[in-house]
Amino acid sequence: MSEPPFLEIRGLQAWYGESHVLHGVDIAMREGETITLLGRNGAGKTTTLRAIMGILRKREGTITLRGQDLIGLPLHRVAQAGLGYVPEERGIFASLTVEENLMLPPRVAPDGMTVEDIYRLFPNLHERRSSQGTKLSGGEQQMLAMARILRTGARILLLDEPTEGLAPVIIQRIGDVLTTLKQRGMTILLVEQNFRFARKVADRFYLMEDGRIVNSFAARDLDSHMGQLQDVLGV
Repeated sequence: MSEPPFLEIRGLQAWYGESHVLHGVDIAMREGETITLLGRNGAGKTTTLRAIMGILRKREGTITLRGQDLIGLPLHRVAQAGLGYVPEERGIFASLTVEENLMLPPRVAPDGMTVEDIYRLFPNLHERRSSQGTKLSGGEQQMLAMARILRTGARILLLDEPTEGLAPVIIQRIGDVLTTLKQRGMTILLVEQNFRFARKVADRFYLMEDGRIVNSFAARDLDSHMGQLQDVLGV
């Protein structure tokens, strides 16, 4: 990378109890870039997101955002620095309405999306704004989980398996939203099993096996790496 990375992870190691899961992960992201982590289940992709965010505290290495070291910061300070995490389980509060869920996280920067911006981006949420979380479809829950982070003003979106279990029409909608966010300058680190979806939105790919990055390449070089992807992912 010619310019200094916007977000840089170096030598990241992480543990669940005594189980050593990440073994020196290196990732460097430019501002406004979308990177996809590819790998089989258990490769360490979700653990990488959790370790970057600080949810997983037993970790070593360096994580810097605009040169600021994040590794020693508590979780709320990492969020205030501009990182937002959308977990695979989405974390929607079932007893709250869509709009109450949307307004729950505090803003971390003044330039987050307004509620009106979010409803234009996710018309389904506007239609369901008074519905409780228990009444939302899986796709609507995914939209809401993403929307909550966008309202906070976070500049880096850590997105874990956003298409898991969703209908093709909703997957297409999520893809359209990510394209719009890229156009607005959002930096996105995406974990995704759906390779066909990932190849439409990513600028670069990192391939993981057994808690390590085994390769990285630009989207334009994807075809030349299909043999390795076939071996690792079975795509």
